[in-house]
Amino acid sequence: MQLEIMPRKKRLPAGRAPLLLLLCQLVRALDVPLDLVQPPTITQQSPKDYIIDPRENIVIQCEAKGKPPPSFSWTRNGTHFDIEKDPLVTMKPGSGTLTINIMSEGKAETYEGVYQCTARNERGAAISNNIVVRPSRSPLWTKEKLEPITLRNGQSLILPCRPPLGLPPPIIFWMDNSFQRLPQSERVSQGLNGDLYFSNVLPEDTREDYICYARFNHTQTIQQKQPISVKVISVDELNDTIAANLNDSEFYSAKSNRERPPTFLTPEGNASHKEELRGNVLSLECIAEGLPTPIIYWIKEDGTLPINRTFYKNFKKTLQIIQVSEADSGNYQCIAKNPLGAIYHTISVTVKAAPYWIMAPQNLVLSPGEDGRLICRANGNPKPRISWLSNGVPIEIAPDDPSRNIDGDTIIFSNVQERSSAVYQCNASNEYGYLLANAFVNVLAEPPRILTSANTLYQVITDRPALLDCAFFGSPLPTVEWFKGAKGSALREDIYVLHENGTLEIPVAQKDSTGTYTCVARNKLGMAKNEVQLEIKDATRIIKQPEYAVVQRGGTVSFECKVKHDHTLIPTITWLKDSGELPNDGRFTVDKDHLVVADVWDDDGGTYTCVANTTLDNVSASAVLSVVDVPNPPFDLELTDQLDKSVQLSWTPGNDNNSPITKFIIEYEDAMHEAGLWHHQTEVSGMQTTAQLKLSPYVNYSFRVMAVNSLGRSLPSEASEQYLTKAAEPDTNPTAVEGLGSEPDNLVITWKPLNGFESNGPGLQYKVSWRQKDGDDEWTSVVVANVSKYIVSGTPTFVPYLIKVQALNDVGFAPEPAVVMGHSGEDLPMVAPGNVRVNVVNSTLAEVHWDPVPLKSIRGHLQGYRIYYWKAQSSSKRNRRHIEKKILTFQGSKTHGMLPGLEPFSHYTLNVRVVNGKGEGPASPDRVFNTPEGVPSAPSSLKIVNPTLDSLTLEWDPPSRPNGILTEYTLKYQPINSTHELGPLVDLKIPANKTRWTLKNLNFSTRYKFYFYAQTAAGSGSQITEEAVTNVDEAMASRQVDIATQGWFIGLMCAVALLILILLIVCFIRRNKGGKYPVKEKEDAHADPEIQPMKEDDGTFGEYSDAEDHKPLKKGSRTPSDRTVKKEDSDDSLVDYGEGVNGQFNEDGSFIGQYSGKKEKEPAEGNESSEAPSPVNAMNSFV
Repeated sequence: MQLEIMPRKKRLPAGRAPLLLLLCQLVRALDVPLDLVQPPTITQQSPKDYIIDPRENIVIQCEAKGKPPPSFSWTRNGTHFDIEKDPLVTMKPGSGTLTINIMSEGKAETYEGVYQCTARNERGAAISNNIVVRPSRSPLWTKEKLEPITLRNGQSLILPCRPPLGLPPPIIFWMDNSFQRLPQSERVSQGLNGDLYFSNVLPEDTREDYICYARFNHTQTIQQKQPISVKVISVDELNDTIAANLNDSEFYSAKSNRERPPTFLTPEGNASHKEELRGNVLSLECIAEGLPTPIIYWIKEDGTLPINRTFYKNFKKTLQIIQVSEADSGNYQCIAKNPLGAIYHTISVTVKAAPYWIMAPQNLVLSPGEDGRLICRANGNPKPRISWLSNGVPIEIAPDDPSRNIDGDTIIFSNVQERSSAVYQCNASNEYGYLLANAFVNVLAEPPRILTSANTLYQVITDRPALLDCAFFGSPLPTVEWFKGAKGSALREDIYVLHENGTLEIPVAQKDSTGTYTCVARNKLGMAKNEVQLEIKDATRIIKQPEYAVVQRGGTVSFECKVKHDHTLIPTITWLKDSGELPNDGRFTVDKDHLVVADVWDDDGGTYTCVANTTLDNVSASAVLSVVDVPNPPFDLELTDQLDKSVQLSWTPGNDNNSPITKFIIEYEDAMHEAGLWHHQTEVSGMQTTAQLKLSPYVNYSFRVMAVNSLGRSLPSEASEQYLTKAAEPDTNPTAVEGLGSEPDNLVITWKPLNGFESNGPGLQYKVSWRQKDGDDEWTSVVVANVSKYIVSGTPTFVPYLIKVQALNDVGFAPEPAVVMGHSGEDLPMVAPGNVRVNVVNSTLAEVHWDPVPLKSIRGHLQGYRIYYWKAQSSSKRNRRHIEKKILTFQGSKTHGMLPGLEPFSHYTLNVRVVNGKGEGPASPDRVFNTPEGVPSAPSSLKIVNPTLDSLTLEWDPPSRPNGILTEYTLKYQPINSTHELGPLVDLKIPANKTRWTLKNLNFSTRYKFYFYAQTAAGSGSQITEEAVTNVDEAMASRQVDIATQGWFIGLMCAVALLILILLIVCFIRRNKGGKYPVKEKEDAHADPEIQPMKEDDGTFGEYSDAEDHKPLKKGSRTPSDRTVKKEDSDDSLVDYGEGVNGQFNEDGSFIGQYSGKKEKEPAEGNESSEAPSPVNAMNSFV
């Protein structure tokens, strides 16, 4: 029987032969069961190059399996190693592992050598690799005297390390006496050989403790070289005497510190060669010196650098290619460049290869009479040599086997028998190493056996592959068939796939795939079968995934993760942050469906993943949390390019906290003039980190920068260094220059002084100059201290002056200032307006005209004209109070104006005065005028007294403002019935001298409404209203009471009450349903009868009703208890038309204010009196 390598998968379409399975006898795929006879197999061994710690016992591993169990033996340096003769060496029972006890006595060096283990039983012998055992070494540094190194600024320098040779080689690093690593950069770096290279030195490189350390990881020890002292001096510090005393060892190099093009420190020359083994890391290095420091670039000639395997180290001075292969051979070029030039170095790389497997020999299990072959194929550079061994003996001298034939890298077996069983070794070697592989040939005759456990239950998620195992063994190789169900036929469908190890695959399992599956293995010696169970489960799904979130620092964020799963599976929900566990922090809260992070920090930003795990599947969903905040403050502020009036400010932006910086705000402080007060200087784009700032002279500047993003501005940066600019003459002159006199004989010149920032230098003063505008005088000037006012005395009254104020300091004068015009002090006007004329427009308005006052007589800035007017009082009133004068001011040069709000039928007096900045001039002669009559106000009160059955007596007080001579009173009245309808209107004229009137022949027990107003020749005034009721006839009331006691009347009233109740219920239901009712009649019921429309047919007025059918009278329309109605005094008042006290007029004298005299409020009409309706009234309305 022969088991050959088969394709990995075999898919059988429907209709073809039963699914058969042939297995490849790979050690990984098929092991011979341990209860069957088999040759030894090495399962564990120590590495080929085995470096040991000399302070611990030596353990050399060799483990093997076989049937019967193998015995073990060792060789050392090619000869038998008799472990029984060395009391320090023991072999582990049932194993070949050696333990050499050197901790009690002995030395590790004694047991240094090449060891090989052999595992042997009756079927053959397997051997291990040659294990080279060497103790690790960490030797001390050789003692040497290190002279101090002195060199000039800008020279190159190499500090050698030259560590002792150790096993394995040490790791090199440079530190100081404080065990702090020395900083490295493009200028200073450590080479692959451990030396420290300086492309050029600077004064800060001066120190006495450059120390090279070698760390030996195997023994965990660190060795230290003697410190090296380096002193860097500038050329200016050298003089001829010092230079003459320096010997060659003290003065490291004679190179100049001037700028120079690059040269290579390592490697030397223009070309070099590098050899590396396949699979290792290729490291190429170029370090150059020069001033300025050169930059290194790498290219590959005739090719490109492998993208995913190329890395740059040591500031690009080292090129590394991992997993190097023969294809990486070629020429690599490094280029060193600075502004003065460039140099090139070519490294020729050759990649060699120790042997590596193409096809390693695999174990063969054959049935007697079968054929087979062992193949051993390897490659390398140079190509390796293949040699065979049988049971550890070169095959050339091994016992002959007629079934075996050797053909180079292949051993061919034919018609094998049990005696053909053996272990063969294949050795592939070249100058860079070797490979050794054991492969046995085991001749067996065994019926099939199933190695998979019976009745195994497989649970698979729907729509995923289902793999049903059927591990088996047999010799000859069995055939395998799969069946579904108790009486199913061999599976022949497309949906099934056979694997070489006996596994049945269902690529897409569905719910109907659930069931019992049977695996049957057969060969000529027998048959074996096994049943397994398959269950299909619903997939776990995340139906609500966490979503991307942006939250400000200090806020709270919540991620939601809802999972749907098979009801027979219990999921566990796990939250991860950046693929790791959540921080152990109380701010993270996890409940059933949510992860909540409170008080979010910057470090909380990242990817949060919800993972739902069951025993069969897992799903995950992720969301990114971006923590944002205002930016961190900028830092490292630096001032450069410092000029008299500009400086360049640069800074380093702080963290933008995940919200891009949109701009930077620059502020300055003037420590000399306004210490502690910061001013806005400028703003620049968020992409800039420098700004050219304009400066003013003589300011001690400090700057600070704030960053701004969408969330706001950062805290200010630390203040920059201070920068004091030079003094200069002022750039500007004072502003707001004015010239106004405070007295008739002076000129007060004022200005807004410069602030300290604008002074541009010490000794700030002002040159104040003035002269009369219309004169030929020269400028008069005076220099005053840093003040804001200067007074010129002895000036003529109100004369125009030209004025200028110039700033100066200790350095010089500001530019020539602008000239402004001012005036000396004003005095009161000398004359009054003339020809004052009054034109009465109507009873409340008059127009006034006057002639203007000559400008010279005004003696100041004309402000306008002011009219004083007052009403003449009677002698009695004049004695009681002072005459109230009213004032209207008209701006500018107006010569007319309107007087509104006058009282009709009044005697007025007025005068006009001119006004300037100093005050008023004398008054014009008084002008007297009278206003015509107007309509009167309403009577002051109206009350009804002495009501009888058929009469009512009215008493009233005359109008408080008759506005003329009263001619008569008008009284109108009309009855109101119980349904609030108005009866005929009666009009009655009453002489003006009356204050009482009696109406007779009225109806008894009837309500009347009265309208009463006064009249003058100008017309009717406002009316006053009142209501009253005549008395009840007692006899009629008695008869009605008698009727009310009759039974028929009581029954009728009950029926009426019931109907009313039903109507109320219906109305209530309709109102709840949104019904509307007409109210127009009620709203119009109390209209003024003067304006009520007349009915076209009979000329009567419309129906009367109060505002609400059965509501009490409004407060404003109720009749007082004494049945009098008081009218308030008129709201009419003088509206301010001009400026100043009362108002103003337009240019043409028209009134520009709002003249809105309040109309006298009319009493509400048609309201019932406070008297309750009597039963008689109700009866009358019923009849």
